[in-house]
Amino acid sequence: MEPAESEMSILPNGMHNVEDEMNVPMKTLMEDDQFEDAEGNQAENEEFLPNSEGKKPMRFTDFEGKTSFGMSVFNLGNAIMGSGILGLAYAMANTGIILFLFLLSAVAALSSYSIHLLLKASGVVGIRAYEQLGLRAFGTPGKMAAGIAITLQNIGAMSSYLYIVKSEFPLVIQAFLKTDSATDMWYLNGNYLVVLVSVTIILPLALMKQLGYLGYTSGFSLSCMVFFLSVVIYKKFHISCPFEDYVFNSTAALHHSNISEASLGYHVGHAQEDESCSPRMFTLNSQTAYTIPILAFAFVCHPEVLPIYTELRNPTQRRMQHVSNISILVMYTMYFLAALFGYLTFYDNVEAELLHTYSRIDPYDTLMLCVRLAVLTAVTLTVPIVLFPVRRAFQQMLFPNKTFNWLRHIAIAVTLLTFINILVIFAPNILPIFGIIGATSAPCLIFIFPAIFYIRIVPKDVEPMHSTPKIVAACFACLGFLFMIMSLSFIIIDWTTGSNNAGSGH
Repeated sequence: MEPAESEMSILPNGMHNVEDEMNVPMKTLMEDDQFEDAEGNQAENEEFLPNSEGKKPMRFTDFEGKTSFGMSVFNLGNAIMGSGILGLAYAMANTGIILFLFLLSAVAALSSYSIHLLLKASGVVGIRAYEQLGLRAFGTPGKMAAGIAITLQNIGAMSSYLYIVKSEFPLVIQAFLKTDSATDMWYLNGNYLVVLVSVTIILPLALMKQLGYLGYTSGFSLSCMVFFLSVVIYKKFHISCPFEDYVFNSTAALHHSNISEASLGYHVGHAQEDESCSPRMFTLNSQTAYTIPILAFAFVCHPEVLPIYTELRNPTQRRMQHVSNISILVMYTMYFLAALFGYLTFYDNVEAELLHTYSRIDPYDTLMLCVRLAVLTAVTLTVPIVLFPVRRAFQQMLFPNKTFNWLRHIAIAVTLLTFINILVIFAPNILPIFGIIGATSAPCLIFIFPAIFYIRIVPKDVEPMHSTPKIVAACFACLGFLFMIMSLSFIIIDWTTGSNNAGSGH
């Protein structure tokens, strides 16, 4: 009889060997977290993380990792890459090129370091889930805090992805059919379309049992974003500044009698000064408060790191760190290029959602239509990757001792997608999603949790509290707290100012 599998992640098998080799009396959670199926067979069995001294690797109780190095890079890269890339040009417009480059570099480096802390803590105690690291470090409160942060972060990410589907899919269909936006047809209603995409594409992929199965879709998703980046660079040299807004001429006679003339439309001069077409190296304004949360949100992949690590072929801490570093470097390059060329195309006129700015010039541009389709495909295929950790978090918080069950697996996915669809349909703007989620859950997952888990889990006999690695980790956690407080303060001030201005305008 083949052993039943579970979504539990504390993997105590072989822990006594590590303790003996390191001469550290480590207390395990054997009684709390080890479980077997109904027939008494262990649910999982896999070699996973080695100890820090390069000795015999500990054995994890999981299926044997079969995902290649390249597929792991695709999966983690797809987890990093998301709709945040569409808001980076707007972020650069509100910080300047130099300040944006500094902030982007800092967040990328800090993300790589936090993954290092996460992998090292995971290797010490043999745990492959973020929530179980919290349990090992702080008990049930730690597990719940990690689970809630992952849930908030990934729900925010999936909401932003589906918001793009809601806003862009109708424009793609409208441009393809050359239909007036005032047409009241169901297939031009973003609310109907986002539900249709969720049911027909996202849900079947989200029902996959293992994350490794999505490696090919992740590779295709990243290819779509490379195409998006290529077109952004290309358009920089084909759009003049100042540009002119396109106004669709909805006269039926003109539309039917001369398609080419209608596709060209007519233009209204955009009142812009020449100085608006000059790049700014450094700037601060009320919208700068959103920049750091958007950047932090763009690099969050930490809930997916350990599941991808588990399925990696020949897993070692160094090998997984290489996967992480390559993924972050590739995404860092794509982020900066997309932000730079998007900003240098529109300068201060760039919108929070970059694709909408291109629509202002010519909503019927064939190349941009292909770009919209590519972005829609990419973000749609990213949703199942991001949903996996949320489902695991629910499993850990609500059903910690249950073995794998298809009914529960499906029910959680359906419930999550239903909730996210409701959120997207009633969300007024994509920017608050980036700001709020990025300012709360992202600092926890990137800065605070990896640092404090590392400090608590790594034994004092191995690294005393006054050792340099733990002091640096403590400073890293403090940076996360400071970042969270400052970001939330800026957003609250900006909202208050905006509300006051709106109130005084009536």
